[in-house]
Amino acid sequence: QVQLVESGGGLVQPGGSLRLSCAASTIVVSFNHMGWYRQAPGKERELVASITSASSTNYADSVKGRFTISRDNAKNTMYLQMNSLEPEDTAVYYCNTRPSRNAYWGQGTQVTVSS
Repeated sequence: QVQLVESGGGLVQPGGSLRLSCAASTIVVSFNHMGWYRQAPGKERELVASITSASSTNYADSVKGRFTISRDNAKNTMYLQMNSLEPEDTAVYYCNTRPSRNAYWGQGTQVTVSS
């Protein structure tokens, strides 16, 4: 059973930073096209960043220049460094493959940006 466990969320003031982690079991992060997704209240889930097995990255326009996706192959873990956070970034953040697979959705980690 594939398990992706997100962590690192929290409450942060506008302009602050957080680093999210996605620890994977069963699947190898570096072998897969992986993504960070988020879902804000009342909105559909959206892809914010992705990284291919060749380490090519892509970002949604709304986070470009502020978020950085990366992975640690030895730890089989993917990260999302989020800087210059804005209230609009408030959401539950999830990791999954790209395209996503229903069976891989975890609990997510809540990010709240508020003063």
